[in-house]
Amino acid sequence: MPAQLEPSTHTDPLPGNIFLVGLMGAGKTSVGRLLAKHLNKAFYDCDQEIERRTGVKIPLIFDIEGEPGFRARETAVLRELAALREIVLATGGGAVLDAENRRVLTQNGTVVYLRARLDDLVQRTRHDRNRPLLQTADPRGKLEQLYAQRDPLYREVAALVVDTGNQNLRSLAHRIEQKLQEYFQSRKTASTAAGAGNADARHAGC
Repeated sequence: MPAQLEPSTHTDPLPGNIFLVGLMGAGKTSVGRLLAKHLNKAFYDCDQEIERRTGVKIPLIFDIEGEPGFRARETAVLRELAALREIVLATGGGAVLDAENRRVLTQNGTVVYLRARLDDLVQRTRHDRNRPLLQTADPRGKLEQLYAQRDPLYREVAALVVDTGNQNLRSLAHRIEQKLQEYFQSRKTASTAAGAGNADARHAGC
């Protein structure tokens, strides 16, 4: 039975788009779907949308077009989805490799980096045949390489970093929502303070 969250207790809806980034196996799709339901936003998964539009699985796209071909499709779909409003979007693990994708994410929503331990990523992806980059003799070594390459890029675009740990989906979604509330509240407070400071400066100059 799918995990369910308690009815939200926050009074102000969290504004805009929420974009989830992180390595494969971090839980972006599972927790993103739950988070979207709780926040009354539409949910999209970039990889699933690519598969829906092409009619084939991602490994076949890699086989036919290679990674560059897949990345080009990913960029086009990401740009289109990011232009929507009030959505939660689970991005592909490698979406941040492209500088244009990073710009699109940061300019069109709030980015949350779901950071998972390497051991957890290995455990969650070990039987998944739908991840072309891990179809290798040493999937753990590949994940280590991907982590080293992508972690700085995830951090570059992220407004929030959330460690997934061993939390269940319900707990993780609740924690993400709490962090988002704190983030938006801090921004609101800073904006109010800045506005008051500007008003004082104008008054002093009268």
